[in-house]
Amino acid sequence: MSWHVEVDEQTCIGSGMCAALKPEVFTLDGAVAHTVTSSVEADETVLDAADSCPAMAITVTDGGREIGPRP
Repeated sequence: MSWHVEVDEQTCIGSGMCAALKPEVFTLDGAVAHTVTSSVEADETVLDAADSCPAMAITVTDGGREIGPRP
């Protein structure tokens, strides 16, 4: 099962928390984060990155259904 991960570059404040938690998925490039790949294997740490984003700029979807960040 794979998930789709996106970073909203307009919302991202470049805290780098996502890149610190999951560097194989997120990278900090200048003032904003980007995804290294938009399709990832299901991984709780990806959801943790979305949850810990202070700007709530990360969205994780599974089959079109938003699963992260979690409420």
